[in-house]
Amino acid sequence: MSTPNRPNVLVIMTDQQKATASHLYGNTFCQTPSMERLAEEGVLFEHAITPHPLCVPARVSFWTSQFPHTHGARRNQTLMPNDATHAFQLWKAAGYQTGLIGKNHCFDSDEDLSLFDTRCEISHGGLPKDSVCQGMEWFRPIEGIHTAHKLRRSMTPQNPRFSYAVSDYPLEDYSTGLVAGQTVRFLEQHRDNPFALWVSFPDPHEPWVAPEQYAAMFPAHKIDLPPWPEDEFGSDAPERNRVLYQMLNMEKDDLDDVYGLMAVYYGMIRFIDDGLGQIIDALETLGLRENTIVVFCSDHGDFMGEHRMQCKGGVFYDCLTRVPLIISCPGEIATGIRDDSMVNLIDVVPTLFQLQGVKVPLTMQGQALPTVTSTVSRDATFSEYGAGGPLFGLADLEQLPRPWGRESLIQSLQWREAEGRRKMVRTKEWKYVHDPMGDQDELYDLVNDSWELKNVVGQSSNQEILAELRLRLADWSVMTEDAKPVPQPE
Repeated sequence: MSTPNRPNVLVIMTDQQKATASHLYGNTFCQTPSMERLAEEGVLFEHAITPHPLCVPARVSFWTSQFPHTHGARRNQTLMPNDATHAFQLWKAAGYQTGLIGKNHCFDSDEDLSLFDTRCEISHGGLPKDSVCQGMEWFRPIEGIHTAHKLRRSMTPQNPRFSYAVSDYPLEDYSTGLVAGQTVRFLEQHRDNPFALWVSFPDPHEPWVAPEQYAAMFPAHKIDLPPWPEDEFGSDAPERNRVLYQMLNMEKDDLDDVYGLMAVYYGMIRFIDDGLGQIIDALETLGLRENTIVVFCSDHGDFMGEHRMQCKGGVFYDCLTRVPLIISCPGEIATGIRDDSMVNLIDVVPTLFQLQGVKVPLTMQGQALPTVTSTVSRDATFSEYGAGGPLFGLADLEQLPRPWGRESLIQSLQWREAEGRRKMVRTKEWKYVHDPMGDQDELYDLVNDSWELKNVVGQSSNQEILAELRLRLADWSVMTEDAKPVPQPE
């Protein structure tokens, strides 16, 4: 068994799970008992923010502890840079058994992939064509896994904006059950060696498919829809927000489909929560719980009904940027605490290193989490989006065939991922979004408008707080050297 001065690391990351998709963050209908169990044995951070509300930039930022404009991976097409310093390099050098189980969407070079002693990859549509499973075999037959994911690869959409489905296969063959079961077997095999394991659930990212028993937990009468004010996306709203609204809005969709979609999304989350429970049980059964640092988080969020939309996009509402974050190591850190500090996902790796006694590289921009360590908390954090490209505006959208929806979202994806250099600063009370390339800025009073329905950037009474937040953004940009060239789409 690993020695007390070399704690194991288990990072459990979901894909596209907003913080408020759990009763721990104010949700009224989605109970996540395993997340609650983990929080009772550790620290839950109420205001954890992703450095970028998109998969690859967020994941690269997580493992490098750098903001996207520093490491350069600012689009989903730009994976971990070859010259980056990241956590698995240091864990491998320190003698840890390293592993990746689930969705990668981060590491790409042969040099980086060789750092993993165990690598079992699966994504949203199941096993990739060049499926990789090294260090251990999948514990389920490959054919069953393919069958359970066939529906996700070829769903019939309910409307132009989204598709969802309910299915009934062995739970172990879905990506969630497969990743959880494979993790348990990894723990069984490596219980006597210090390990650093990334467990990366591909869900609740679209394509949205949930096992029947989990979707059934969320009938329409149990789901609370967020407010949908009629005037939210008028001409005074930022153009980037209006473009996204034109493609993703659900206000004219059949409510049965809206509720059906949300039932599947929350069913996927509850399925993940049960998988988390399996993993915690295994840690306890194997005698690993008190010497394993467990982190639970997501890379970014999803609208899922907020602002009349579903999916994700290059905007900064809390449903996209605020994520769950829980860290636990009984006997080593505090238990049962809710920390309301402003923290960022780039703070996780420096925290793990400090708890392990690993020297934090000078390249890392995060700071160790408060409460978990003696680090003083901060009252603001940051996020960003874009790679310096031109705005994809309403005129550009008009060039795409109607009806706008999922197809136009995909057609415009590489341009919208690159547009602008938008930056967000968030405190507990305020959020400010700045677009240096000319689109409308945003300011939200989070105390009086928690749903972020009214942009108050133009109100004279807010000019003092606006000036303060602009200064914070400027200081952050200078301190993190926001000047690195970034690739543009061809």
